[in-house]
Amino acid sequence: MSPVIPIEDFFEDIIAKSMRGRHISEAELAQATGVSPDILHRLCRGEFCDEPALLKVAGALSLDPRALTMSASKVWRPRPVDIDGLEIFNTPYRDMRVNAFLIWDPETKVGAAFDTGTDSSSLVAKATVEGVTIDSIFITHTHNDHIADLDRLKAACPGAGIYSNEAEPWPGTETFSEGDIFSIQGLSVYTFTTSGHSKGGTTYYITGLSKPVAVVGDAMFAGSMGGGMVSFEDAWNNNREKILTLPDETIICPGHGPMSSIGEEKRNNPFFAADFR
Repeated sequence: MSPVIPIEDFFEDIIAKSMRGRHISEAELAQATGVSPDILHRLCRGEFCDEPALLKVAGALSLDPRALTMSASKVWRPRPVDIDGLEIFNTPYRDMRVNAFLIWDPETKVGAAFDTGTDSSSLVAKATVEGVTIDSIFITHTHNDHIADLDRLKAACPGAGIYSNEAEPWPGTETFSEGDIFSIQGLSVYTFTTSGHSKGGTTYYITGLSKPVAVVGDAMFAGSMGGGMVSFEDAWNNNREKILTLPDETIICPGHGPMSSIGEEKRNNPFFAADFR
């Protein structure tokens, strides 16, 4: 069973990301909603003090009110994920934690690493225990927390190909274009450019396990999404059009927080739930 990893974003993080992405200040949001500045300030600081006010905020920020209320109430987390051939590794980085993944063909014992986190030793140890040969290392994006241990992982996997998106290349890697497909013995890895959080952020869609898997980097989190540091609009559109159109049973493997599924995100993610009801 995968480790229990806390939800990455609280409701105040979701509000803040939507405000930044839509270029709405706290004063402008108070004026648009009619919520008093004091109540709004408390909501923006993570105090669930007024549900009617929160619903007004949701409407003004194009967030699903039911899903945002569930986030504020802390009553939802995704179901645990336990699939043969998929393992998550959660390592510390400054004041947060970051994920890397090992995915392998259970029959041939050939697999790939997706990102490195800050310490890839547990990933390498798991591969050793399972008898898995890591023949590929895929980078979702080049922010330091996701590739901090790339040199050590590369040294532990001699001969492994290392791949990055041509829109966000990294020295010493082979680049690919969106739509390129890789094979890991019995598994297929499809590539989608899901930019917005970073210039060439990539989602890897893997088939061949008991359920399909999407390694999404920081494009999407359980119940939230990445910060849209390059373009909030691109991030939102790519999530909706490229990730959330995958089959509902697809397991989402995010760069931070617990794993989720497409179906759960369509129902419970405040950024997107209203579009899939």
